[in-house]
Amino acid sequence: MTELPQAITYVIDDDNAVRESLRWLIESVGLRVETFSSAREFLSKFDSKQPGCIVLDVRMPEISGLELQEYLITHQIQTPIIIITGHGDVPMAVRALKNGAVDFIEKPFNDQTLLDRIQHALQQDAETRNKQAALGEAMAGLGHLTKREHEVLERVIAGESSKRIAAALGLSTKTVEAHRAKIMQKLHVKSVAELVRVTVACGETR
Repeated sequence: MTELPQAITYVIDDDNAVRESLRWLIESVGLRVETFSSAREFLSKFDSKQPGCIVLDVRMPEISGLELQEYLITHQIQTPIIIITGHGDVPMAVRALKNGAVDFIEKPFNDQTLLDRIQHALQQDAETRNKQAALGEAMAGLGHLTKREHEVLERVIAGESSKRIAAALGLSTKTVEAHRAKIMQKLHVKSVAELVRVTVACGETR
């Protein structure tokens, strides 16, 4: 699987002092960070293919944090979002969580708490992207299966034994095992459980 590029933490806040403080804090633990004064500026430079997470102030002029979040949802962008909120904005933060934000943190916040939540968000993003990459590889692999391999696959994921598959398809058990091995190689999986998971995810099961 292709190695993901280094993740970026995107900080979006209209307060310059807050942005610079967060930049210093995040860079102090060796993470990449980019800061933006508005949602519009962020959207003009953001690439959804880039791994990372978003640290987002809930109250901003022009486009609020919630509006930006809704825009990203509409465009099926799943980059994890951490909402930064003042005490009076907690109901807004709860709304953001219901819309899929991974966390919210109240000002003033503990530096280590924020760093821990950023690390968690970055890990979550990496896991999501790895799963998507694995699914993409599996879908590509499905397209390269022969007709006979598709027949064997359908019976394997239905829970049939190699002996039963062999009898149904008029093959030797050894030939069925060879087909199974080839299928798993093409779909980049190492067990029948993984095989079932990826085929379900790809919509291959009926």
